[in-house]
Amino acid sequence: MTVTELPLVVGVDGSEQSYGAVDWAADEAALRGVPLRLVYASLWERYEGGALAHGLGRTTEQILADTIVEAAAERAHRRQPDVKVTTEVLPEGPVTVLLREGRDASALVLGTRGRSGVTELLLGSVSLAVAGRAECPVIVVGCGPERRPRIRTEQRVVLGVGAEPNPAAVDFAFRAAADRDATLRAVRAWRCPAHETVDHPLLAGEPAHLHEQQAAEVLEEALRAAAAAHPSVRVRRQTVEGPARRVLVEASATADLLVVGARRRHGHHGLQLGRAAHAALHHSACPVAVVPQRA
Repeated sequence: MTVTELPLVVGVDGSEQSYGAVDWAADEAALRGVPLRLVYASLWERYEGGALAHGLGRTTEQILADTIVEAAAERAHRRQPDVKVTTEVLPEGPVTVLLREGRDASALVLGTRGRSGVTELLLGSVSLAVAGRAECPVIVVGCGPERRPRIRTEQRVVLGVGAEPNPAAVDFAFRAAADRDATLRAVRAWRCPAHETVDHPLLAGEPAHLHEQQAAEVLEEALRAAAAAHPSVRVRRQTVEGPARRVLVEASATADLLVVGARRRHGHHGLQLGRAAHAALHHSACPVAVVPQRA
């Protein structure tokens, strides 16, 4: 299976948030022309016992799981009849299942939180763990009143560019914009440290201007290759003074998709989410795509 044919994988658990993720993923699968795979993960066998499952037929949790994936599949079919949908129920922990599924997925799509009972948390532990460790892009979709689809003719994709640009995230954002015929707004936040005043010998006169100029140069370099590869994408480059986490959350208010990168660090297992990515996942007003660096 080629990269373009790899499915979008959605983690479902019967929560409103996971069904919102199914809706979003069905539209995205239709846009990309890829299949949709719906998975339900539960440790029912560990707690209810394999012998019970085999001796008495399906357990209560199994019946619930089958009902949930069938409802999710029907929902996806109604929304996008031409998208191929498959389902599977797996008796394992959700993080384990989703990380494994991500090895053969074009992306993982998750709701902000599940039916764990901790519904007041801004972001569920499963979504956060998967976003920080998956080998493929992870899109976290909210469904609160502040995250309802916006009605406008032109879609907008926002890309957050950090101090260490992530080419995979940049390419993902350009492809997302191309698929949607959307404007790509590439944002680089910058700050002038408080100790750097006009008295600093290297910054005499215009300390803020120097930092802004450096941010613009980082942004231009990060976009160069992808812009050449996707000449039809309309790109709006923007440098904004302020903390990256605040800048990105504010940018999400007028976006349909926010793209941020996750980076690998030596001496750490998996990926590392910076403060800006954490803030985006918790507070973004639109779906957030976390894209890992290429290995």
